[in-house]
Amino acid sequence: MDTAFTLVTLLATVVAVSALAGKYGLSAPLVLIVVGIAGSYISVFPDYRLTPEIVLVGLLPPLLYAAAIRTSLIDFEANLRPIALLSVGLVLFTTVVVGFLVSALLHIPLAAGFALGAVVAPPDAVAATAIARRIGLPRRVVTILEGESLVNDATAIVTLRTSIAAISGSVSAWQVGAGFVVSAVGGVAIGLAVAMVVGRIRRHIQDEVTDVAVSLLTPWIAYLPAEEIHVPGLDSQPSGVLAVVVAGIILGHKSPIIQSGASRLFERTNWATISYVLENSVFLLIGLQIRTIVDDARGSDLSATRITLSCIAVLVTVIVVRMVWVFPATYLPRLIPSVAENEQRPTPQSAFLVAWTGMRGVVTLAAVFLLPEDTPQREVLVLMAFVVTVGTLMIQGLSVPWLVRRLRVPGPDRHEDHLQEAAIFQAVTDAGMEYLDKEVEGTVPEPVMDRLRSRATDRTNAVWERLGGIETPSAQYSRLRAEMLRRERQELLRIRALGTVDQSVLTRIMNALDVEESILDRLSEGETTADRDTDLRPTYDPNGACEHLAVACVVPDPVTPQGCEECLRDGLDWVHLRLCMGCGHVGCCDSSHGHATAHFEQTGHPVMRSFEPGEAWRWCFLDEATG
Repeated sequence: MDTAFTLVTLLATVVAVSALAGKYGLSAPLVLIVVGIAGSYISVFPDYRLTPEIVLVGLLPPLLYAAAIRTSLIDFEANLRPIALLSVGLVLFTTVVVGFLVSALLHIPLAAGFALGAVVAPPDAVAATAIARRIGLPRRVVTILEGESLVNDATAIVTLRTSIAAISGSVSAWQVGAGFVVSAVGGVAIGLAVAMVVGRIRRHIQDEVTDVAVSLLTPWIAYLPAEEIHVPGLDSQPSGVLAVVVAGIILGHKSPIIQSGASRLFERTNWATISYVLENSVFLLIGLQIRTIVDDARGSDLSATRITLSCIAVLVTVIVVRMVWVFPATYLPRLIPSVAENEQRPTPQSAFLVAWTGMRGVVTLAAVFLLPEDTPQREVLVLMAFVVTVGTLMIQGLSVPWLVRRLRVPGPDRHEDHLQEAAIFQAVTDAGMEYLDKEVEGTVPEPVMDRLRSRATDRTNAVWERLGGIETPSAQYSRLRAEMLRRERQELLRIRALGTVDQSVLTRIMNALDVEESILDRLSEGETTADRDTDLRPTYDPNGACEHLAVACVVPDPVTPQGCEECLRDGLDWVHLRLCMGCGHVGCCDSSHGHATAHFEQTGHPVMRSFEPGEAWRWCFLDEATG
């Protein structure tokens, strides 16, 4: 009962604190750490210690897998060099610098110093995701930070194990190099094998619940074999962390092929819930360790002043080392002509944010407990790891939002996202329409064809309408249909209360209402562009494929600036207006009466421009491209 009470108390605290932090716009991870520290001193929770087994086997695999299946393989490959420089190069650099520093400060063997260096070297995937996404960092920065934090744990753990082996004996340079190769190659190979086998199995699973159950088992299917396979003579094994990450990225990339839509929805929901509970629990558990760690450090023969100054020195060094590494690693490769030609040069502001956003997390605390009991000054080393973890989370985690505002680093623009989304929806809708026209036309009744075309067109129009600043027909439909569903559900509950209908029948009807509500295209006021201060100008590549957009740059005078020419003539209302870049004709969008498209079909003028206040996007009818 004590264990059950502890778990319930932990989860209840996590949920309550996270909800309150979200309500008041605070960072839940940081608030949970503070609550955990306070709880450790007022005995709200029992003396609960994080163990390597709990973190490395119980928490790390699902957390890494949940992050990996959300990671874009395309983006990961596109940023492979910076990710590798951070997850391998920076981890080793930090290990060496911190190792020499700690060895000098505490007068302990260099191997023990390297062990602590490996412990504090890797930023945490949970911390990077939780903070970076919340404050809206640029997507490339988030991709690099997430990619780094997915891979660097493997480098750190291999380095730590090598250092631990060196504490008790001698390890040759050959053994170190071979261990890294076995860890990397073996981890990747096992991850690929697991992804291939699990992917083949899931192709044949029809039941969504079974499919999601297999997904929940996959992190340990990849992690445990990798950690159990040892290479004779090297005392090393493949990296379980790499195996989990590789399997997760590949299965996430292939999910549209190996899973049904319902399975993907169930999987996302389940992993989102698991991530929410585990991620936030991790931060609370970090705070709950403080009293035990401080009490243990008091048993050291070192003075409190020396311990305190040493902890501060290590914290500062970890932060500074990352800064020293990131800027050369960012700009030196661009001295190579081929790299400079093919890659956009990052701004100093973005590079600084990558350098500053290096929060440590639960992996650091878990790894430090792997140090053998006879490690010199082990209690102080554990305290140093805790100070680095909490210090980076507090100092960097709290200051990053301020820095983003101060440096004026633009985050993802939801309005430009809507524009790209609309263009892609237009392309995929055209593919579906082509199928209807070429393969279905004439084989089904016309009302069915009209319904199919209407659904596809309405979906695309709904996305285009988000670029406007008023409540659109799609938004009106969503709002009113949501209210209809609420009334329908009330009637269903009334019928259920009568007790005259079988429960299974009522459940099926309730499920149908729930499904429709879940797929309803809800549009909030925040998704409109009415409050935008600057023009919506998507980045245009002058060397791109659309020559019509390249030449249609001069905005002509509108023929009827007061509105759509045809609607004014016929006494009709419109939703959004479009301006022909060829002749200045003003027409309404397809979600109104389609006069802009009709004008293109009559004249062949390929480019139209939004004629809405604050919008500057253009659309080419011929190439179906935006600019």
